[in-house]
Amino acid sequence: MREARDRLTSTTGTRPQFDSELLSQFCQNRISASPAVVALILTIGFLSGLWLGPIRAAIATTVLVVIHGVVVGACKRFRSESHSATRVTTWWTRFVLLDLLFGLAWMGTVVYVIRSDPGSSTFMVFVMLLVVAVGSMLASSLPAAMLAGTAPVTVAVAFHFALQGDMQGYMLAGMVVTAQGYFAMLAHRLYSTTLATLVARAEKDALIGELEQATAVSDEARRRAEAANIAKSRFLAQMSHELRTPLNAILGFSEVMKSEIFGQHAVPVYKEYASDIHESGVHLLNLINEILDLSRIEAGRYELNEEAVSLPDAVQECHHLVKLRAQNRGLRIHEAFEPLLPRIWGDERAIRQICLNLLSNAIKFTPQGGEIWLKVGWTASGGQYISVRDSGPGIPEDEIPVVLSSFGQGSNAIKSAEQGTGLGLPIAKNLTDLHNGTFTLRSKLREGTEVVVTFPPERVMAPLAPLDAPPIQPYPAATRLRSSA
Repeated sequence: MREARDRLTSTTGTRPQFDSELLSQFCQNRISASPAVVALILTIGFLSGLWLGPIRAAIATTVLVVIHGVVVGACKRFRSESHSATRVTTWWTRFVLLDLLFGLAWMGTVVYVIRSDPGSSTFMVFVMLLVVAVGSMLASSLPAAMLAGTAPVTVAVAFHFALQGDMQGYMLAGMVVTAQGYFAMLAHRLYSTTLATLVARAEKDALIGELEQATAVSDEARRRAEAANIAKSRFLAQMSHELRTPLNAILGFSEVMKSEIFGQHAVPVYKEYASDIHESGVHLLNLINEILDLSRIEAGRYELNEEAVSLPDAVQECHHLVKLRAQNRGLRIHEAFEPLLPRIWGDERAIRQICLNLLSNAIKFTPQGGEIWLKVGWTASGGQYISVRDSGPGIPEDEIPVVLSSFGQGSNAIKSAEQGTGLGLPIAKNLTDLHNGTFTLRSKLREGTEVVVTFPPERVMAPLAPLDAPPIQPYPAATRLRSSA
Protein backbone atom coordinates (compact mmCIF):
# COMPACT_ATOMS: atom_id res chain seq x y z
CA MET A 1 0.00 0.00 0.00
CA ARG A 2 2.84 2.37 0.84
CA GLU A 3 4.52 1.62 -2.48
CA ALA A 4 1.26 2.31 -4.37
CA ARG A 5 0.88 5.63 -2.55
CA ASP A 6 4.46 6.56 -3.46
CA ARG A 7 3.79 5.80 -7.11
CA LEU A 8 0.66 8.02 -7.11
CA THR A 9 2.52 10.95 -5.55
CA SER A 10 5.52 10.57 -7.88
CA THR A 11 6.00 12.74 -10.98
CA THR A 12 7.07 9.81 -13.15
CA GLY A 13 4.99 6.99 -11.73
CA THR A 14 7.96 5.53 -9.86
CA ARG A 15 8.91 5.78 -6.22
CA PRO A 16 9.92 9.31 -5.06
CA GLN A 17 13.50 8.29 -4.30
CA PHE A 18 13.82 7.18 -7.93
CA ASP A 19 12.62 10.60 -9.10
CA SER A 20 15.46 12.19 -7.16
CA GLU A 21 17.97 9.72 -8.57
CA LEU A 22 16.74 10.30 -12.14
CA LEU A 23 16.99 14.07 -11.76
CA SER A 24 20.46 13.66 -10.27
CA GLN A 25 21.48 11.54 -13.27
CA PHE A 26 20.02 14.19 -15.61
CA CYS A 27 22.05 16.91 -13.88
CA GLN A 28 25.21 14.81 -13.94
CA ASN A 29 24.85 14.26 -17.70
CA ARG A 30 24.30 17.97 -18.35
CA ILE A 31 27.25 19.08 -16.20
CA SER A 32 29.71 16.50 -17.57
CA ALA A 33 28.69 17.19 -21.22
CA SER A 34 28.67 20.99 -20.84
CA PRO A 35 31.96 21.63 -22.71
CA ALA A 36 30.84 19.44 -25.62
CA VAL A 37 27.46 21.23 -25.83
CA VAL A 38 29.16 24.65 -25.80
CA ALA A 39 31.48 23.50 -28.58
CA LEU A 40 28.46 22.29 -30.58
CA ILE A 41 26.67 25.64 -30.12
CA LEU A 42 29.73 27.60 -31.23
CA THR A 43 30.25 25.37 -34.27
CA ILE A 44 26.65 25.66 -35.43
CA GLY A 45 26.70 29.41 -34.70
CA PHE A 46 29.78 29.81 -36.86
CA LEU A 47 28.23 27.83 -39.73
CA SER A 48 24.89 29.66 -39.48
CA GLY A 49 26.79 32.90 -39.94
CA LEU A 50 27.11 31.97 -43.62
CA TRP A 51 23.35 32.59 -43.98
CA LEU A 52 22.52 34.91 -41.06
CA GLY A 53 25.55 37.14 -41.08
CA PRO A 54 27.99 37.61 -38.22
CA ILE A 55 25.79 39.81 -36.01
CA ARG A 56 22.60 37.72 -36.06
CA ALA A 57 24.64 34.50 -35.76
CA ALA A 58 26.47 35.92 -32.73
CA ILE A 59 23.17 36.93 -31.11
CA ALA A 60 21.64 33.47 -31.64
CA THR A 61 24.80 31.80 -30.36
CA THR A 62 24.89 34.03 -27.28
CA VAL A 63 21.25 33.24 -26.47
CA LEU A 64 21.92 29.51 -26.74
CA VAL A 65 25.05 29.71 -24.57
CA VAL A 66 23.25 31.77 -21.91
CA ILE A 67 20.31 29.37 -21.73
CA HIS A 68 22.70 26.43 -21.58
CA GLY A 69 24.57 28.17 -18.74
CA VAL A 70 21.29 28.66 -16.85
CA VAL A 71 20.49 24.95 -17.24
CA VAL A 72 23.95 23.91 -15.99
CA GLY A 73 23.70 26.32 -13.06
CA ALA A 74 20.30 24.89 -12.12
CA CYS A 75 21.76 21.38 -12.27
CA LYS A 76 24.58 22.36 -9.92
CA ARG A 77 22.16 23.93 -7.45
CA PHE A 78 20.00 20.80 -7.52
CA ARG A 79 22.95 18.56 -6.71
CA SER A 80 23.93 20.75 -3.77
CA GLU A 81 20.48 20.71 -2.11
CA SER A 82 18.61 18.13 -0.06
CA HIS A 83 15.59 16.81 -1.93
CA SER A 84 12.15 16.28 -0.46
CA ALA A 85 9.16 15.08 -2.45
CA THR A 86 7.88 18.66 -2.96
CA ARG A 87 11.28 19.98 -4.02
CA VAL A 88 11.75 17.14 -6.50
CA THR A 89 8.44 18.01 -8.18
CA THR A 90 9.45 21.69 -8.38
CA TRP A 91 12.84 20.87 -9.89
CA TRP A 92 11.25 18.46 -12.36
CA THR A 93 8.98 21.24 -13.65
CA ARG A 94 11.87 23.70 -13.72
CA PHE A 95 14.11 21.43 -15.80
CA VAL A 96 11.31 20.69 -18.29
CA LEU A 97 10.65 24.42 -18.77
CA LEU A 98 14.37 25.19 -19.15
CA ASP A 99 14.76 22.48 -21.79
CA LEU A 100 11.67 23.81 -23.56
CA LEU A 101 13.26 27.25 -23.60
CA PHE A 102 16.49 25.72 -24.94
CA GLY A 103 14.54 23.91 -27.66
CA LEU A 104 12.74 27.13 -28.63
CA ALA A 105 16.11 28.88 -28.92
CA TRP A 106 17.28 26.17 -31.34
CA MET A 107 14.03 26.51 -33.23
CA GLY A 108 14.60 30.27 -33.50
CA THR A 109 18.05 29.69 -34.96
CA VAL A 110 16.63 27.31 -37.57
CA VAL A 111 13.80 29.71 -38.43
CA TYR A 112 16.30 32.57 -38.94
CA VAL A 113 18.31 30.41 -41.30
CA ILE A 114 15.18 29.39 -43.25
CA ARG A 115 14.11 32.98 -43.69
CA SER A 116 17.59 34.00 -44.84
CA ASP A 117 17.98 31.16 -47.34
CA PRO A 118 15.07 28.74 -47.95
CA GLY A 119 17.43 26.45 -49.84
CA SER A 120 19.52 25.57 -46.79
CA SER A 121 17.71 22.24 -46.33
CA THR A 122 20.85 20.19 -45.77
CA PHE A 123 22.06 22.48 -42.99
CA MET A 124 18.65 22.47 -41.26
CA VAL A 125 18.47 18.67 -41.29
CA PHE A 126 22.05 18.52 -39.98
CA VAL A 127 21.25 20.90 -37.10
CA MET A 128 18.01 19.10 -36.28
CA LEU A 129 19.69 15.68 -36.13
CA LEU A 130 22.51 16.96 -33.92
CA VAL A 131 20.15 18.72 -31.53
CA VAL A 132 17.81 15.74 -31.30
CA ALA A 133 20.65 13.22 -30.88
CA VAL A 134 22.47 15.22 -28.20
CA GLY A 135 19.26 16.12 -26.40
CA SER A 136 18.09 12.49 -26.40
CA MET A 137 21.33 11.27 -24.87
CA LEU A 138 21.65 13.99 -22.23
CA ALA A 139 17.98 14.03 -21.16
CA SER A 140 17.27 10.31 -21.40
CA SER A 141 16.67 10.10 -17.63
CA LEU A 142 13.98 12.80 -17.93
CA PRO A 143 11.75 11.93 -20.94
CA ALA A 144 9.57 15.05 -20.63
CA ALA A 145 12.61 17.31 -20.78
CA MET A 146 13.91 15.38 -23.79
CA LEU A 147 10.71 16.00 -25.72
CA ALA A 148 10.58 19.64 -24.64
CA GLY A 149 14.15 20.26 -25.82
CA THR A 150 13.97 18.46 -29.19
CA ALA A 151 10.37 18.71 -30.40
CA PRO A 152 10.40 22.47 -31.29
CA VAL A 153 13.30 22.25 -33.75
CA THR A 154 11.85 19.05 -35.26
CA VAL A 155 8.45 20.67 -35.69
CA ALA A 156 10.02 23.74 -37.33
CA VAL A 157 12.04 21.68 -39.84
CA ALA A 158 9.14 19.32 -40.62
CA PHE A 159 6.72 22.25 -41.04
CA HIS A 160 9.15 23.94 -43.45
CA PHE A 161 9.40 20.85 -45.65
CA ALA A 162 5.62 20.27 -45.56
CA LEU A 163 4.95 23.85 -46.73
CA GLN A 164 6.86 23.15 -49.96
CA GLY A 165 3.79 21.23 -51.14
CA ASP A 166 5.60 18.67 -53.26
CA MET A 167 6.30 14.97 -52.79
CA GLN A 168 9.94 15.55 -51.90
CA GLY A 169 8.94 17.99 -49.16
CA TYR A 170 6.44 15.57 -47.71
CA MET A 171 9.01 12.77 -47.76
CA LEU A 172 11.61 14.93 -46.02
CA ALA A 173 9.03 16.03 -43.43
CA GLY A 174 8.16 12.37 -42.81
CA MET A 175 11.84 11.47 -42.46
CA VAL A 176 12.36 14.28 -39.93
CA VAL A 177 9.40 13.13 -37.85
CA THR A 178 10.57 9.51 -38.10
CA ALA A 179 14.04 10.50 -36.88
CA GLN A 180 12.47 12.31 -33.93
CA GLY A 181 10.43 9.19 -33.12
CA TYR A 182 13.50 6.96 -33.38
CA PHE A 183 15.54 9.11 -31.01
CA ALA A 184 12.57 9.36 -28.65
CA MET A 185 12.31 5.56 -28.59
CA LEU A 186 16.07 5.28 -27.99
CA ALA A 187 15.83 7.76 -25.13
CA HIS A 188 12.94 5.77 -23.65
CA ARG A 189 15.02 2.58 -23.77
CA LEU A 190 17.87 4.36 -22.01
CA TYR A 191 15.39 5.66 -19.44
CA SER A 192 14.05 2.15 -18.85
CA THR A 193 17.58 0.79 -18.44
CA THR A 194 18.49 3.53 -15.98
CA LEU A 195 15.31 2.96 -14.01
CA ALA A 196 15.89 -0.80 -13.93
CA THR A 197 19.41 -0.18 -12.65
CA LEU A 198 18.08 2.06 -9.89
CA VAL A 199 15.45 -0.52 -8.93
CA ALA A 200 18.06 -3.29 -8.82
CA ARG A 201 20.35 -1.15 -6.69
CA ALA A 202 17.49 -0.28 -4.32
CA GLU A 203 16.58 -3.95 -4.00
CA LYS A 204 20.22 -4.79 -3.34
CA ASP A 205 20.42 -2.10 -0.66
CA ALA A 206 17.19 -3.39 0.85
CA LEU A 207 18.54 -6.94 0.90
CA ILE A 208 21.77 -5.73 2.50
CA GLY A 209 19.75 -3.87 5.10
CA GLU A 210 17.62 -6.91 5.82
CA LEU A 211 20.74 -9.05 6.02
CA GLU A 212 22.37 -6.66 8.48
CA GLN A 213 19.18 -6.57 10.53
CA ALA A 214 18.93 -10.36 10.50
CA THR A 215 22.60 -10.58 11.51
CA ALA A 216 22.00 -8.20 14.38
CA VAL A 217 18.97 -10.20 15.51
CA SER A 218 20.97 -13.42 15.18
CA ASP A 219 23.85 -11.99 17.21
CA GLU A 220 21.44 -10.83 19.90
CA ALA A 221 19.76 -14.24 19.96
CA ARG A 222 23.15 -15.95 20.16
CA ARG A 223 24.19 -13.66 23.02
CA ARG A 224 20.99 -14.44 24.88
CA ALA A 225 21.42 -18.16 24.24
CA GLU A 226 24.97 -18.04 25.56
CA ALA A 227 23.82 -16.14 28.62
CA ALA A 228 21.02 -18.66 29.16
CA ASN A 229 23.48 -21.54 28.73
CA ILE A 230 25.84 -20.02 31.30
CA ALA A 231 22.92 -19.51 33.69
CA LYS A 232 21.84 -23.12 33.14
CA SER A 233 25.35 -24.42 33.83
CA ARG A 234 25.56 -22.39 37.03
CA PHE A 235 22.14 -23.58 38.11
CA LEU A 236 23.00 -27.22 37.48
CA ALA A 237 26.33 -26.92 39.26
CA GLN A 238 24.66 -25.34 42.28
CA MET A 239 21.77 -27.78 42.30
CA SER A 240 24.13 -30.75 42.00
CA HIS A 241 25.87 -29.68 45.19
CA GLU A 242 22.59 -29.01 46.96
CA LEU A 243 21.16 -32.38 45.88
CA ARG A 244 24.21 -34.53 46.41
CA THR A 245 24.71 -33.48 50.05
CA PRO A 246 21.38 -34.83 51.34
CA LEU A 247 21.45 -37.64 48.78
CA ASN A 248 24.69 -39.02 50.21
CA ALA A 249 23.09 -39.09 53.64
CA ILE A 250 20.04 -40.89 52.22
CA LEU A 251 22.23 -43.48 50.50
CA GLY A 252 24.40 -44.03 53.57
CA PHE A 253 21.60 -44.40 56.09
CA SER A 254 19.47 -46.51 53.74
CA GLU A 255 22.48 -48.80 53.18
CA VAL A 256 22.86 -49.17 56.97
CA MET A 257 19.15 -49.88 57.40
CA LYS A 258 19.07 -52.30 54.46
CA SER A 259 22.10 -54.24 55.77
CA GLU A 260 20.68 -54.25 59.37
CA ILE A 261 24.10 -53.33 60.77
CA PHE A 262 22.67 -52.27 64.15
CA GLY A 263 20.22 -55.14 64.40
CA GLN A 264 17.27 -56.65 62.66
CA HIS A 265 14.10 -54.69 62.04
CA ALA A 266 11.16 -55.44 64.22
CA VAL A 267 8.98 -55.41 61.12
CA PRO A 268 10.57 -57.26 58.13
CA VAL A 269 8.89 -55.00 55.57
CA TYR A 270 11.07 -52.10 56.78
CA LYS A 271 14.07 -53.82 55.23
CA GLU A 272 12.31 -53.84 51.87
CA TYR A 273 11.46 -50.19 52.27
CA ALA A 274 15.09 -49.35 53.06
CA SER A 275 16.18 -51.29 49.96
CA ASP A 276 13.71 -49.34 47.81
CA ILE A 277 14.97 -46.06 49.27
CA HIS A 278 18.57 -47.00 48.49
CA GLU A 279 17.77 -48.05 44.92
CA SER A 280 15.81 -44.84 44.32
CA GLY A 281 18.69 -42.79 45.69
CA VAL A 282 21.16 -44.55 43.41
CA HIS A 283 18.85 -43.92 40.45
CA LEU A 284 18.57 -40.24 41.36
CA LEU A 285 22.35 -39.94 41.74
CA ASN A 286 22.89 -41.48 38.30
CA LEU A 287 20.35 -39.08 36.85
CA ILE A 288 22.15 -36.08 38.38
CA ASN A 289 25.48 -37.32 37.04
CA GLU A 290 24.05 -37.75 33.53
CA ILE A 291 22.55 -34.26 33.50
CA LEU A 292 25.81 -32.75 34.69
CA ASP A 293 27.82 -34.66 32.11
CA LEU A 294 25.53 -33.51 29.30
CA SER A 295 25.64 -29.93 30.57
CA ARG A 296 29.44 -29.91 30.63
CA ILE A 297 29.61 -31.42 27.14
CA GLU A 298 27.17 -28.90 25.66
CA ALA A 299 29.00 -26.03 27.35
CA GLY A 300 32.34 -27.26 25.95
CA ARG A 301 33.78 -27.77 29.45
CA TYR A 302 34.16 -31.52 29.31
CA GLU A 303 37.87 -32.24 29.23
CA LEU A 304 39.18 -35.59 28.03
CA ASN A 305 41.77 -37.27 30.23
CA GLU A 306 43.46 -39.09 27.36
CA GLU A 307 45.70 -42.12 27.75
CA ALA A 308 46.42 -45.42 26.04
CA VAL A 309 43.25 -47.52 26.29
CA SER A 310 42.67 -51.13 25.27
CA LEU A 311 39.26 -51.04 23.64
CA PRO A 312 38.51 -54.80 24.05
CA ASP A 313 39.43 -54.70 27.76
CA ALA A 314 37.26 -51.64 28.43
CA VAL A 315 34.29 -53.17 26.59
CA GLN A 316 34.71 -56.52 28.36
CA GLU A 317 34.71 -54.84 31.78
CA CYS A 318 31.47 -53.04 30.85
CA HIS A 319 30.05 -56.42 29.83
CA HIS A 320 30.84 -57.85 33.24
CA LEU A 321 29.15 -54.92 34.97
CA VAL A 322 25.83 -55.46 33.15
CA LYS A 323 26.06 -59.25 32.85
CA LEU A 324 24.03 -59.94 36.00
CA ARG A 325 21.31 -57.52 34.92
CA ALA A 326 21.10 -59.18 31.52
CA GLN A 327 20.84 -62.64 33.09
CA ASN A 328 18.00 -61.48 35.32
CA ARG A 329 16.08 -60.50 32.19
CA GLY A 330 16.89 -63.76 30.43
CA LEU A 331 19.14 -62.09 27.82
CA ARG A 332 22.30 -63.52 26.26
CA ILE A 333 25.21 -61.28 25.32
CA HIS A 334 27.58 -62.59 22.64
CA GLU A 335 31.11 -61.22 22.36
CA ALA A 336 33.10 -60.98 19.12
CA PHE A 337 36.46 -59.27 19.61
CA GLU A 338 39.17 -59.22 16.96
CA PRO A 339 42.49 -60.39 18.44
CA LEU A 340 45.66 -58.33 18.89
CA LEU A 341 44.02 -54.93 18.64
CA PRO A 342 46.46 -52.12 19.52
CA ARG A 343 45.54 -49.53 22.08
CA ILE A 344 43.82 -46.28 21.15
CA TRP A 345 44.45 -42.81 22.51
CA GLY A 346 41.36 -41.68 24.40
CA ASP A 347 39.58 -41.10 27.67
CA GLU A 348 38.99 -44.49 29.31
CA ARG A 349 36.18 -43.19 31.53
CA ALA A 350 34.36 -41.67 28.54
CA ILE A 351 34.78 -44.86 26.48
CA ARG A 352 33.39 -46.95 29.34
CA GLN A 353 30.46 -44.56 29.67
CA ILE A 354 29.74 -44.88 25.94
CA CYS A 355 29.77 -48.67 26.13
CA LEU A 356 27.70 -48.80 29.35
CA ASN A 357 25.05 -46.46 27.91
CA LEU A 358 24.73 -48.55 24.75
CA LEU A 359 24.56 -51.85 26.68
CA SER A 360 22.05 -50.42 29.17
CA ASN A 361 19.77 -49.28 26.34
CA ALA A 362 20.02 -52.66 24.63
CA ILE A 363 19.19 -54.51 27.86
CA LYS A 364 16.35 -52.13 28.69
CA PHE A 365 14.49 -52.47 25.37
CA THR A 366 15.25 -56.09 24.44
CA PRO A 367 12.42 -58.44 25.47
CA GLN A 368 13.08 -61.46 27.68
CA GLY A 369 14.83 -64.29 25.89
CA GLY A 370 16.41 -61.91 23.39
CA GLU A 371 20.03 -61.65 22.35
CA ILE A 372 22.65 -58.89 22.27
CA TRP A 373 25.82 -58.95 20.13
CA LEU A 374 28.85 -56.99 21.33
CA LYS A 375 31.64 -56.51 18.77
CA VAL A 376 35.01 -54.77 18.73
CA GLY A 377 37.24 -54.69 15.67
CA TRP A 378 38.97 -52.85 12.84
CA THR A 379 37.31 -50.44 10.44
CA ALA A 380 38.07 -50.39 6.74
CA SER A 381 40.02 -47.12 7.11
CA GLY A 382 42.27 -48.46 9.89
CA GLY A 383 40.30 -47.23 12.91
CA GLN A 384 38.52 -49.28 15.57
CA TYR A 385 34.85 -49.64 16.36
CA ILE A 386 32.39 -50.78 19.02
CA SER A 387 29.12 -52.34 17.85
CA VAL A 388 26.12 -53.12 20.08
CA ARG A 389 23.23 -54.89 18.33
CA ASP A 390 20.07 -56.21 19.95
CA SER A 391 17.01 -58.18 18.88
CA GLY A 392 14.54 -55.69 20.31
CA PRO A 393 11.49 -54.10 18.69
CA GLY A 394 13.55 -51.49 16.83
CA ILE A 395 13.06 -47.76 16.37
CA PRO A 396 10.92 -46.16 13.63
CA GLU A 397 13.03 -44.25 11.14
CA ASP A 398 11.32 -40.93 11.83
CA GLU A 399 12.05 -41.27 15.56
CA ILE A 400 15.83 -41.73 15.24
CA PRO A 401 16.54 -37.93 15.40
CA VAL A 402 14.27 -37.78 18.46
CA VAL A 403 16.10 -40.46 20.45
CA LEU A 404 19.44 -38.81 19.61
CA SER A 405 18.30 -35.45 21.01
CA SER A 406 18.58 -34.47 24.66
CA PHE A 407 15.75 -35.93 26.77
CA GLY A 408 14.25 -37.42 23.62
CA GLN A 409 12.35 -40.71 23.89
CA GLY A 410 10.78 -42.84 21.20
CA SER A 411 7.36 -44.42 21.30
CA ASN A 412 8.81 -47.74 22.49
CA ALA A 413 10.53 -46.02 25.41
CA ILE A 414 7.31 -44.27 26.41
CA LYS A 415 5.39 -47.56 26.36
CA SER A 416 8.15 -49.41 28.22
CA ALA A 417 7.90 -49.98 31.93
CA GLU A 418 11.54 -48.88 32.35
CA GLN A 419 11.35 -45.30 31.23
CA GLY A 420 14.65 -43.42 31.32
CA THR A 421 15.69 -39.80 31.02
CA GLY A 422 16.54 -39.91 27.33
CA LEU A 423 20.17 -38.91 27.97
CA GLY A 424 22.04 -42.18 27.35
CA LEU A 425 22.35 -41.97 23.57
CA PRO A 426 22.94 -38.17 23.40
CA ILE A 427 25.76 -38.45 25.96
CA ALA A 428 27.31 -41.38 24.08
CA LYS A 429 27.09 -39.47 20.80
CA ASN A 430 28.64 -36.30 22.25
CA LEU A 431 31.46 -38.25 23.86
CA THR A 432 32.11 -39.94 20.53
CA ASP A 433 32.25 -36.54 18.83
CA LEU A 434 34.80 -35.38 21.40
CA HIS A 435 37.01 -38.27 20.25
CA ASN A 436 36.54 -37.16 16.60
CA GLY A 437 34.65 -40.40 16.00
CA THR A 438 31.37 -41.22 14.28
CA PHE A 439 28.16 -42.39 15.93
CA THR A 440 25.86 -44.44 13.69
CA LEU A 441 22.45 -45.79 14.68
CA ARG A 442 20.66 -48.25 12.39
CA SER A 443 17.32 -49.77 13.29
CA LYS A 444 14.42 -51.66 11.72
CA LEU A 445 11.08 -52.34 13.28
CA ARG A 446 10.67 -55.88 14.66
CA GLU A 447 14.28 -56.69 13.72
CA GLY A 448 16.38 -54.80 16.23
CA THR A 449 18.77 -51.90 16.61
CA GLU A 450 22.51 -51.57 16.07
CA VAL A 451 24.72 -48.72 17.27
CA VAL A 452 28.27 -48.44 15.91
CA VAL A 453 30.83 -46.13 17.51
CA THR A 454 33.92 -45.63 15.32
CA PHE A 455 37.22 -44.16 16.45
CA PRO A 456 39.38 -42.60 13.69
CA PRO A 457 42.71 -44.11 12.59
CA GLU A 458 44.54 -41.14 14.10
CA ARG A 459 43.74 -42.45 17.58
CA VAL A 460 45.07 -45.97 16.96
CA MET A 461 48.51 -46.35 18.55
CA ALA A 462 50.54 -48.44 16.15
CA PRO A 463 53.54 -50.21 17.73
CA LEU A 464 56.92 -48.72 16.91
CA ALA A 465 59.28 -50.72 14.73
CA PRO A 466 62.50 -51.93 16.41
CA LEU A 467 65.62 -49.87 15.83
CA ASP A 468 68.43 -51.46 13.81
CA ALA A 469 71.21 -50.12 16.08
CA PRO A 470 74.66 -51.71 16.16
CA PRO A 471 75.47 -53.59 19.37
CA ILE A 472 77.53 -51.78 22.00
CA GLN A 473 81.16 -52.87 21.89
CA PRO A 474 82.84 -53.45 25.32
CA TYR A 475 85.91 -51.46 26.21
CA PRO A 476 89.28 -53.22 25.86
CA ALA A 477 90.79 -54.60 29.06
CA ALA A 478 93.71 -52.18 29.04
CA THR A 479 91.38 -49.22 28.71
CA ARG A 480 89.31 -50.41 31.66
CA LEU A 481 92.40 -50.76 33.79
CA ARG A 482 93.65 -47.26 32.96
CA SER A 483 90.26 -45.73 33.65
CA SER A 484 90.02 -47.49 37.03
CA ALA A 485 93.56 -46.35 37.92
